[in-house]
Amino acid sequence: MTYKNTSKILGPIEADIVARLTYEKKLIVTTKDLDALFNLSPEDRKQVVFRLKRKNILTPIKRGTYIFSPLESGPSGAGIDELLIPPLFFPKKNYYVGYSTMFNYYGFTEQLFQTVYVLNTSVSKEKIICGISYRFLKIPESRMYGLETIKIRDSEVIISSRERTLIDLLYFNKPVGGIDSANKIFVQVVKDKKCNIEKLIDYTACFPNVTTRKRIGILLERLGISDLILKPIIKSVEKTSISSLGDSRKGNLNKKWKVIINDSR
Repeated sequence: MTYKNTSKILGPIEADIVARLTYEKKLIVTTKDLDALFNLSPEDRKQVVFRLKRKNILTPIKRGTYIFSPLESGPSGAGIDELLIPPLFFPKKNYYVGYSTMFNYYGFTEQLFQTVYVLNTSVSKEKIICGISYRFLKIPESRMYGLETIKIRDSEVIISSRERTLIDLLYFNKPVGGIDSANKIFVQVVKDKKCNIEKLIDYTACFPNVTTRKRIGILLERLGISDLILKPIIKSVEKTSISSLGDSRKGNLNKKWKVIINDSR
């Protein structure tokens, strides 16, 4: 399989590699793939990869892993679904895509966010990959729950479930404009019955941040959810210290939730 005029920009070996990768419909290519498909010495492979990178046919994701852009993609190269990148960095599956990335994914907000958040148990860093900003946040193992796996092309991607994303929305509320905006979004999603209340309550009861648990409990109570259904959250805050839902310790004490309510929230 050959392409018209490829000889003007590609050498014979490069042209063969591009033709084969195009035929195989490869999007993400590793050095192991190249070794399996082509009989190249390590030095030859290194040189070919170097040349293909310079021609924007291979774009580095991480060491030994590249996005392949067929010739028909043009000078700017092929695009890639931003969710396909995280699994490449966490083969042990100790991650999930969450926070504002999922706020938009589930339609909680129409706002488009510039950063893809990847929560994981091993590393914290920021990285630009193929023009996309990624922020890897290290979190405790205790917060790795309420997750789902979706399929994108041939890859499995771990994301926060709708219910877990609602909890993260209240905990990590700055992207949507702060806690007031997050509260409104949360209430509307529950009112519209766009989440599983039982899952939401069970996941909330397990969430390490006690103020978030109390906030969700109060919001659900105001929405008419009975104490019987709210029991897991109520039980989770019984032995906690008094906390405040605002910046001040002044206000009305809610004994059930062991929280000072000092504003409309």
